[in-house]
Amino acid sequence: MSPQAPRDHLDWPFFGPEHRELVSDLARWVSERFADSRHPESREAVDTHCRELVQAMGAAGITRYCVPGAHGGALPGFDARAICLVRETLAFHDGLADFAFAMQGLGSGAISLAGSPALQQHYLPRVAAGTAIAAFALSEPEAGSDVAAMSCAARRDGDHYVLDGTKTWISNGGIADFYCLFARTAPAQRRADGTVGAQGISAFVVEAGDPGFAIEERIELMAPHPMARLRLAGCRIPVARLIGQEGEGFKVAMRTLDVFRSSVAAAALGFARRALSEAVRHAKSRRMFGRVLADLQLTQAALADMATGIDAAALLTYRAAWLRDRGEPVTSAAAMAKMTATETAQTVIDRSLQMLGGLGVVHGNVVERLYRDIRALRIYEGATEVQKLIIGREVLAEKTGDGVRT
Repeated sequence: MSPQAPRDHLDWPFFGPEHRELVSDLARWVSERFADSRHPESREAVDTHCRELVQAMGAAGITRYCVPGAHGGALPGFDARAICLVRETLAFHDGLADFAFAMQGLGSGAISLAGSPALQQHYLPRVAAGTAIAAFALSEPEAGSDVAAMSCAARRDGDHYVLDGTKTWISNGGIADFYCLFARTAPAQRRADGTVGAQGISAFVVEAGDPGFAIEERIELMAPHPMARLRLAGCRIPVARLIGQEGEGFKVAMRTLDVFRSSVAAAALGFARRALSEAVRHAKSRRMFGRVLADLQLTQAALADMATGIDAAALLTYRAAWLRDRGEPVTSAAAMAKMTATETAQTVIDRSLQMLGGLGVVHGNVVERLYRDIRALRIYEGATEVQKLIIGREVLAEKTGDGVRT
């Protein structure tokens, strides 16, 4: 029987009755869906599993939280707290389920936020229903954390745009039906300090069957999920698939990430809570030196550190989501949450693995899988080092010498 994710934090004032009802309904679904611990490893099996997960979550109404209510969503607009709660719960049980849900939201988020009514009506209901798989194509071989270094180009040709370039580290690459893809419609402008600005980037919808679009290479990760390198060679798409205004793509990308960055922290919480659950279960049953592991003070101290770190990260995570839902600035809060939750989860999972000893490094063990799952979260949607830069800039910009915000 699958263990149950803790729900004590639902009593915190960040949440309303709709959030508690969501988690209650979701708990029933995951307890049935993840009653066993089988996880696919081959690329083909992972691809199939992800498609099935999206369809199953669509049928259960879970992917409705990925889009606004006007287009089949569960709530009137994006609710960051609901998205975080779904991700935390799914991550506790299955990393691929969390990934599949997250990419439906992130992959279509640009359309939800800035797409024309026609684009929204065409794509979003299918995302909500789980009948179309979305992807977010921002990164390039030379433009990861430094988005302004993007070189993928789009030029206007009558009623079409023609796209040329390469995208890499694209989650859902190879299984997505469409990609919210970012490309340059104007040359990069170099500032006086030598850095390149992000002006001139635009956002588009590229479909998997568009002429000139191809999967150049599938990327195999330590924690398997669909990922690929994309090639666009004279890829022609209708002008109507421009998302927002030409040249506004960077702003669209940042708005999308602002919605979903705190949810990365929530996924890390789910991983960390499962690792703590596994550590407690093992500590209570593992006999050692005439007693159980849980009787040892070193074990109790480790569990105390793990539980305290998780609660601290959860407070930052749901504060960030609450601030976003209130329409308040969230850049620094989301960066703090993402950095703290992912780094804490790495530490918690490592301690859990150490506590399990040899069992912790057996392939297929829950904690061994979590150890592989968590590592990528410290990198994608802004590595820890990038989050520190964001927080540092915000501190310098928003605080005076006496510590009072200006």
